[in-house]
Amino acid sequence: MVADLGTGSGVVPLLLAARTGAKKIVGVEIQPELADRARRSVLLNCLHERIDILEGDLRDLQEILEPQVFDIVVANPPYRPPGAGRQAPVNERAVARHELAGGMADFLRAASYLLKNGGRFYIVFLAERLAELLAGMRELRLEPKRLRCVHSRAGERGSLVLVEGRKGGRSGLAIEPPLYVYAGEGYSAETLAIYEGGK
Repeated sequence: MVADLGTGSGVVPLLLAARTGAKKIVGVEIQPELADRARRSVLLNCLHERIDILEGDLRDLQEILEPQVFDIVVANPPYRPPGAGRQAPVNERAVARHELAGGMADFLRAASYLLKNGGRFYIVFLAERLAELLAGMRELRLEPKRLRCVHSRAGERGSLVLVEGRKGGRSGLAIEPPLYVYAGEGYSAETLAIYEGGK
């Protein structure tokens, strides 16, 4: 079983269904409008037997989901605390970008609650907050196992990090080669391959 914390438009559960053999995928979304949009996406793609979208607050998961039943949890939490940087005026976007309805620590606690021992956790987060992320993961026994920095282009600083953790895993972190999103006037060959399902 796979859980997606923060379904947004429902794209991530759909991608997980297309790219994995997971028989059951559960998305958790706090915003009613986005939960409804995600459910409609699931129905339009005839994936209602594999994907459930639950409306709820990941800070209160014990009210809607059993503990330690998921093999994989994926998360793309808001990157910035309230007051940091420009905040989007539209509430839907503001909640997605700023920690107004749960921050990084809440997402980590939710993942730890949901995962079986040995389960895998995948997160995309802001590179400048990497130290905070890794410390938080270790505190909740989500041992960081793989890390990859995402750069817009070669020669530029990494802006995001992709991190894989394992609940109850042993220490030992592998640093993967960087991912460059763009090359020349368009996407890099690796980015295109990812979008096309080649990797």
